[in-house]
Amino acid sequence: MTTSFALLPGFRAELTGLDHDEALALLTAGSGRAEHVFGLGSALASAMRKVTDALPESHRATANDAARRFLIEPETDLLSRRPVPEEVARATVTEIRRAVLAGHRLRIRYAATGRAPQWRTADPIGLVTVRDRSYLLATRSGADRTYRMSRVLAAEKLSEPARRPDQVDLDRVWRERCAQFLSGDHIAVLVRVAPQRREDLMSSAVAVRAAAPHPDGRLRLEVTYQDLRHAEWALWQLGTDAEALAPGALRTALRDRAAAMASLYGDAL
Repeated sequence: MTTSFALLPGFRAELTGLDHDEALALLTAGSGRAEHVFGLGSALASAMRKVTDALPESHRATANDAARRFLIEPETDLLSRRPVPEEVARATVTEIRRAVLAGHRLRIRYAATGRAPQWRTADPIGLVTVRDRSYLLATRSGADRTYRMSRVLAAEKLSEPARRPDQVDLDRVWRERCAQFLSGDHIAVLVRVAPQRREDLMSSAVAVRAAAPHPDGRLRLEVTYQDLRHAEWALWQLGTDAEALAPGALRTALRDRAAAMASLYGDAL
């Protein structure tokens, strides 16, 4: 026999199982830049309001006040302004999310770099967001595919089940995709850059592997470029605001280019 219970009108449940720190953790987690995560910003805001309303009166005020003392992923940091998050149409994000969660195949209109947009059918595995960029991990005809969400112009969840395993370790899959991507013809570059040019450097790179302050006040970054020519072009744009520390071939290429320019204009008044 199944027994059901219901609250009388005017009554509500309280999250009496939450202690102060647990309530604070939920409110703080919901205070970050979640509006850009998979189109769930409004849902998260609504959920946080419900959590707050359901807290015992003794926890509510103190948890809300404490959450205001923590700031998660602000738009500006001490070194530079954060890159503007990529925009993806809400309807597109919603359709992709539905396909991922339902385990259905997905038809997307994708604009790959340097190519005209094309419709493609893929089997979605999961969604990843990193540094304000979101990616759809999928397979297509059995081959691994990683789609940048900002390049998906339209999406349609199909009725056909996706061809994918029932269980997935998304963290492992993402690490493998990253390693595979960076193991191609790309080159890693160690560079020292002026803080005010950090965004310019990052926007020209394929990926940023590491970043740390340099003793001279500049930033030391490990970035990845498509090839030597791409790295030479990108760093040349930054002039004396950036210095390639490695690899040696890049330093030589930049030195030779600078020498050629100096020779060309050496007799200028």
